[in-house]
Amino acid sequence: MTSEVAPVARPARSGWRQVLSNLREPKLLVMLLLGFSSGIPIYLVGNTLGFWMRENAIELSTIGFLSWVGLAYSLKFLWAPLVDKLDAPLVGRWLGRRRGWMLLSQLVAAAALVGMALVEPRQGQLVLAGVVLDQLLVFGGLALVVAFASSTQDIVVDAWRIESADSPEQQGLLTSTSTLGYRGALLVTDSLILILAAHAGWALSYQAMAALMGVGVLATLMAREPAASVLAAARPHPALFTPRGLADAVVGPFIAFFRQHGQWALLMLLTISLFRLPDFLLGPMANPFYADLGMDKETVGAVRGSFGLVATIAGVAAAGLSAVRFGFVPTLIAGAILGPGSNLAFAYLALHGSDTGVFTAAMVIDNFCNGYSGVALVGYMSSLTNLGYTATQYALLSSFYALLGKVLKGLSGVAVEHLAIDRTLLEAYSLFFVGTALVGIPALLLCIVLAVRKPPTVVQPTA
Repeated sequence: MTSEVAPVARPARSGWRQVLSNLREPKLLVMLLLGFSSGIPIYLVGNTLGFWMRENAIELSTIGFLSWVGLAYSLKFLWAPLVDKLDAPLVGRWLGRRRGWMLLSQLVAAAALVGMALVEPRQGQLVLAGVVLDQLLVFGGLALVVAFASSTQDIVVDAWRIESADSPEQQGLLTSTSTLGYRGALLVTDSLILILAAHAGWALSYQAMAALMGVGVLATLMAREPAASVLAAARPHPALFTPRGLADAVVGPFIAFFRQHGQWALLMLLTISLFRLPDFLLGPMANPFYADLGMDKETVGAVRGSFGLVATIAGVAAAGLSAVRFGFVPTLIAGAILGPGSNLAFAYLALHGSDTGVFTAAMVIDNFCNGYSGVALVGYMSSLTNLGYTATQYALLSSFYALLGKVLKGLSGVAVEHLAIDRTLLEAYSLFFVGTALVGIPALLLCIVLAVRKPPTVVQPTA
């Protein structure tokens, strides 16, 4: 079994001249566009899709069941070894391993989005090639294809980002640029699409989102195949579908990870799994909280799309610059404080009541802190991967950080209802938000432990 282990990234304390030099790199524009492309599909098979289905009188239980297609994003590590070790069909030899998978996943996601627009989520039957099918089942199948293709795109875009960086400083900037593009896409698919759907209908709106996947196609054609990917593709590997090849593809990434990080590996995984847990727990209760607070949808949308957007950009930029100047672990510690701490703004808002000024301040705090902590975590996870297993290891880490939160967040409504016993509902919300902030303490303590650990010994590549 062979592996090439990259030295652990330790950002140097370079000056602002080096930062400005990195900002002129064309790959930052490519990364911005790829981040946007990665962010387009996720809400289209999630929150926004639920809105469309409910307007078509689909039962809530059915909407809940269909939300499970989003588990593809948490299970993507299962097929990441194929992305690491095989060229994409048809286009892989032309574009290279990373860009080939990018293009294929983008085209498949766009085609499935168009299919969803044509089928629509309705109860009834659909005749395809003389076969009678349940229309909602076909629609759900297309949503699953979108989720699968989108999560595959995430695998390869993350690998491209990690392998394309020439230095730890540049990795920090690529990470923040990717997050900025991703957040911009979420704004389009969470807010702007509602305005478009109100005027042009859901079907046309989904077709427009499919067209926006062309941004990713353009970025893929603009991008350069990373040198590490070219070398990995050229290096002889055991045939994938042999016992030795399967062991190298599936087990190799885990062996390389634990070999490099040793006894700290489990601690790192635990830190990653707990880092964004407060945000996951709060998430499902945010929109119901605004409604119970008496905030109208127009105000919420306007604040999200203006002050919230500016705050997100500021948080992303601050984290990127922090990673360049101070390193990934100090940035991670700051993110472990800011992320959960922002939940306290919601606790104050719940006690203060409906006030546009306080609501705006809470949104600014939340968006800045979450933009910062998101970049901090992505940058840290990127620094842990090994060359030769980039896609598989990062897919595992990004799946690991979300899985616990996605399981537990389903209990958030039960928690608020329980806290509302013998209290007002807004008091229950306030206590719940304080509780979610306290959930972040273990992750902060683990980050501090990681900060004081001794540097790991670099493992030399083996033949």
